[in-house]
Amino acid sequence: MRRLLQKIFTQPVTWLANKFGSRPNLARVHEALTKLYQDSKDNPGKKVLVIDATAKDAKFIVFSDQHKGAKNGSDDFMVCEVSYLQALEYYYAENFHFISLGDEEELWENTVWPVKANNKASIALQKKFLVQQRYTKVYGNHDTFWNNDPFAGMHLKNMYGEVVKIYEGVVLQLTANDKAVNIFLTHGHQGDGQSDSNWFSAWFVGRVWAPLQSYLNLNPNVPSASDELKTMHNLFMYQWSEQEHNPVLITGHTHQPVFASLTHLERLYKNLDAARRAKDDAAIALLTPTINYKQNEFDYVVGNYGKMKPYYFNTGCCCFVDGDITGIEIADGKIRLIKWNKNENATGRMVLEEMELTALL
Repeated sequence: MRRLLQKIFTQPVTWLANKFGSRPNLARVHEALTKLYQDSKDNPGKKVLVIDATAKDAKFIVFSDQHKGAKNGSDDFMVCEVSYLQALEYYYAENFHFISLGDEEELWENTVWPVKANNKASIALQKKFLVQQRYTKVYGNHDTFWNNDPFAGMHLKNMYGEVVKIYEGVVLQLTANDKAVNIFLTHGHQGDGQSDSNWFSAWFVGRVWAPLQSYLNLNPNVPSASDELKTMHNLFMYQWSEQEHNPVLITGHTHQPVFASLTHLERLYKNLDAARRAKDDAAIALLTPTINYKQNEFDYVVGNYGKMKPYYFNTGCCCFVDGDITGIEIADGKIRLIKWNKNENATGRMVLEEMELTALL
């Protein structure tokens, strides 16, 4: 029966997704981000939590896109759970504030009950952050349930033992060298016709559209699954952040790590360009095979990668198929892209990229 329905509905569902769905639209994305950021100024603490800190003392870890499921065959988080738990143990001990930047739970494919029942270890660990007021929960498109379901607060209180406030974004107002560095964090689905509209649209997506796509195994035009859309999404986010008076932006959503506006492949290309200008044959010989290898995984880059400023960052995700997770760390006056690497012997923290927060001024 499912195969028959797939055959019937694949074409119309794909058409609807192209017209109304997750394919990002520049004007819509920018309008949604501007509206949300303005709300952080007009109504701080309502949709957007505003946190003040000095760059020297700030300690934040940002993870997103865990997609915790029901411990079944479609649970993408399951293979990463060990890495995730070890990472949170480390950040709890080091007194970090944990920002969960959306899509923590996979509530398109699952109801809330099996997700709660099968993720007690991570919920218990996150509760330790919450008790010390070091846990901030932001919703994304796959867990918009927390924002629109009338019983969401009851479920969260049952999970954590106390009230959990849900936000659409966070603004970190950091002070560095007596100057302000504002960092705006949100999931990154803003401007997505499926997920960022009125309450009826949100309800329809959560209760009708998403379950239909899940049942039919149809998920077209989702940035996390399309190289082209990832690149488009990154560019739209960067272009919003580079506008005058807009803050540095951190999102998730695409599952692709971005540091200082560049993906790993774009940074390799940029380094290769520099090596060629310097006629550094050794560097060229080292970079070329690495780029060739990476191109097999992902071969979309923006045309102006060599001129991009450090305005945009992306956490990556906590559901890579090899069990690794990535995130954005802010500590010691620096911003870092980190990976918790899972192998046969141990799970460990690895700094992939870092820069001084003052470089964002």
